[in-house]
Amino acid sequence: MLSEWASSQPYPLGVSLVEGGANVAIYSERADRVFVSVFADDGTETRTELINRTGHVFHGLVEDMVPGTRYGLRVDGPWDPAAGLRFNVNKVLLDPHATAIGGEYDWGQAVFGHDLGDPDALDDTDGAGHVMLGVVTDPNSFDWGDDRPPRTRLSETVVYETHVKGFTKLMPGVPEELRGTYAGLAHPAAIDYLTSLGVTAVELMPVHQFAQDAHLEEKGLRNYWGYNTLGFFAPHNEYSASGDRGSQVDEFKGLVKALHAAGIEVILDVVYNHTAEGNDQGPTLSFKGIDNESYYRLVENDLAHYFDTTGTGNSVNVSHPAALGLIMDSLRYWVTEMHVDGFRFDLATTLTRQGGDASIHSAFLTLIQQDPTLGPIKMIAEPWDTAGYQVGGFPADWSEWNGKFRDDVRDFWRGTEGMLGTVSQRILGSPDVYEESRRSPLSSVNFVTAHDGFTLADLTSYDEKHNEANGEDNADGESDNRSSNNGLEGPTDDPVIFARRIRQRKNFLATVLLSAGVPMILGGDEICRTQRGNNNAYAQDNEISWFDWAHADQELHDFTQTLIRLRLAEPALRPDWYRHSPEVGGPGTVRILRTDGQEFIDEDWDEPDAKAIAFVLMFEGSAAFAFLLNAADNGVDFELPDAPHTDWTLELSSDPGLEIVDPSTLTLAPSSFALLRSGL
Repeated sequence: MLSEWASSQPYPLGVSLVEGGANVAIYSERADRVFVSVFADDGTETRTELINRTGHVFHGLVEDMVPGTRYGLRVDGPWDPAAGLRFNVNKVLLDPHATAIGGEYDWGQAVFGHDLGDPDALDDTDGAGHVMLGVVTDPNSFDWGDDRPPRTRLSETVVYETHVKGFTKLMPGVPEELRGTYAGLAHPAAIDYLTSLGVTAVELMPVHQFAQDAHLEEKGLRNYWGYNTLGFFAPHNEYSASGDRGSQVDEFKGLVKALHAAGIEVILDVVYNHTAEGNDQGPTLSFKGIDNESYYRLVENDLAHYFDTTGTGNSVNVSHPAALGLIMDSLRYWVTEMHVDGFRFDLATTLTRQGGDASIHSAFLTLIQQDPTLGPIKMIAEPWDTAGYQVGGFPADWSEWNGKFRDDVRDFWRGTEGMLGTVSQRILGSPDVYEESRRSPLSSVNFVTAHDGFTLADLTSYDEKHNEANGEDNADGESDNRSSNNGLEGPTDDPVIFARRIRQRKNFLATVLLSAGVPMILGGDEICRTQRGNNNAYAQDNEISWFDWAHADQELHDFTQTLIRLRLAEPALRPDWYRHSPEVGGPGTVRILRTDGQEFIDEDWDEPDAKAIAFVLMFEGSAAFAFLLNAADNGVDFELPDAPHTDWTLELSSDPGLEIVDPSTLTLAPSSFALLRSGL
């Protein structure tokens, strides 16, 4: 029984355990009444009204709520979609601050169309059977021991983008019952693989609780990527080996603790820009029924519809304190309670839009910048949404997925003319994007492949997308991939084509890992993972997306491992800043040379047939390197510059037959690179 001295409080929002039960606080500016529905294991529902109200927060004490208790909300108020009001007390809604979520939606039974008809005729009294429910958790149940965040410097960071389920679903060494789960990724076999490869951070595709899509389930498909968030505080329950009655929280914490013990940071790909509730035709699962106009941006003068810059049907209303507060509470929770080390913000530009325009001075960015909890945390933006491209437009202490790097490096290596000037900018950390605002190369997250698009194997094996398995007649996914099949579409045994593909994969990996900035590789690229030409595998929760460890390319893996070790060992290959001439001073310098060993002059950059370039990379007190790139279809002779220290030696190349015979010249094979070292 609740203590006779207990009184309810408006903060923190959500469920907070107290003696004898819990304090529950829910924000709703426009609701009339709010009820907490507690569900027993047999589905019996007990309702408690939150009778207190402070400002726009309804709050009250609910007896006998303990860890593992399943609960939902019922919110009463006017039903007037034309005015943006979608209250329906018959709906069981998910608490936006739930720290664990049980079950999933059964779209065969769950109510979809209540937004289109009379809410009084639609009753969710059997809600425990087919909706997601919040689960009460105990924040003190997990022993963090001596866990410490690695706090790896950005200049020493190598990001590995991967998927909790796909990474271990078929992984040898991980017990079958743990595969595809947080515990599976925390297993020594998975940890050992990551540490051996040498990456310093895993960027996990969405692990916030998300909802499946009815239209995919009708096709026999599943939402694999997870960009369909519903619970911003809860780890996705399907990735839990221990069940969904709250134990998924401790299991996720165990994953973070295990990765930290191995020196690996955890970065979450987070989706705060929209939710799973979709547009005006979508279901009411949580926010719509709690306070629609506070949590979503509605179309001005047409409040029945949603303003959408995400392509999903809705956009979170970051101009409103309730929605913005939810995001900030969530970020702090994942840092303080779950110990994560960083965030990659999906469609981050949407989060900076106030009044429709993106702004570096938006409330979202300002709040993050002044928050001491978030100050040391890595912040990475996907700097675009459906309405605009903002690469270079985020604050100085943010990094950004650099789509220009991806596109320009792809164009260079497939032989596009006139790319030398542009690709040199990318290799030097995109100063054309960042230097004007006095931002360093570490603002650029460099990548050529990511979850959205071709894998590296497919980038070098397909000219066209092959998304038929998605059930949309190959109409979905990007059509302009800047890819090359190198002579034949799809798999081949042709030795010439196969050898060229191998070279190109190594060229791409080397360009990412030897360029200034923060390198990110797509998980599985190092073992030549293919999605069979599918460049939009969001719905492929199957062997198309899962890592095929049985057919891993060990040679490419070893090559990637060597590149990572080189980068982390050699300061010249991971500069905070580059100076474009040794005479400028400072520890990090670079020279950019033509194939004849001379400096470029202005007209050289526009020469359409010039497809080869050399960079001499130096760092005071350390070895120097010459990075030679030839994207031409013919071999190219390079006049080697004077070695700063000892004679040049061959460190690494995508040309298996390359060797230095004459210390003054080197012939580089078609579509290949070489990295030369001059040691102290």
